Amino acid sequence: MKKVVLIVSIIFGLLIILFILIQIYFYKISHDIEEYKYVVTETYDDFEIRQYETSLFCTVQLKTSNYENASKKGFAILGGYIFGDNEEGAKIPMTSPVSMTIDKEINMMFLIPKEFTKEKLPKPKNSNIRFIEIPKKKFAAINFSGWASQSKIDYHQKKLIKLLEYNDIKFSNNFLFLGYNSPFEIFFRKNEVMVELE
Repeated sequence: MKKVVLIVSIIFGLLIILFILIQIYFYKISHDIEEYKYVVTETYDDFEIRQYETSLFCTVQLKTSNYENASKKGFAILGGYIFGDNEEGAKIPMTSPVSMTIDKEINMMFLIPKEFTKEKLPKPKNSNIRFIEIPKKKFAAINFSGWASQSKIDYHQKKLIKLLEYNDIKFSNNFLFLGYNSPFEIFFRKNEVMVELE
């Protein structure tokens, strides 16, 4: 009986070590990729103001306002494109974060690495994929941890609105959700809700 307990304990310990190593691997991958560049211009207790630089994105419009539905469908389309489902079979490095508009119809966006220009990108097989250059913009951002959901996004959008109104900061109706982690990461998950400032 003691041998069985010892064997089970060893197996359980090895599985825990393996799980931790896998999490470290995915954490390293998601933090060693190119990100949407910005400079923090003002910091408040619960949010900050950022200046983002001009950047190129690939995007797809999804006929839903629900985060859960849009995230699965949108990632399958854009992820497929950058992982080689294009007319050249070329792979494009993953970037961070994955951005989604908060609207009646969600647009999911992947940042295009700086090494690519719009003219040099492989043509998508999916005609719904578009390329857009977003000019330099100022955003207010609030972050939250854990797994994102529609209810959490709604909550932090409302919280950000209240904070901006309280601080008399004028903002537009251009809200975004940003997710920074691989679906395989369990710990240290980072999410943000942002709004473009006027």
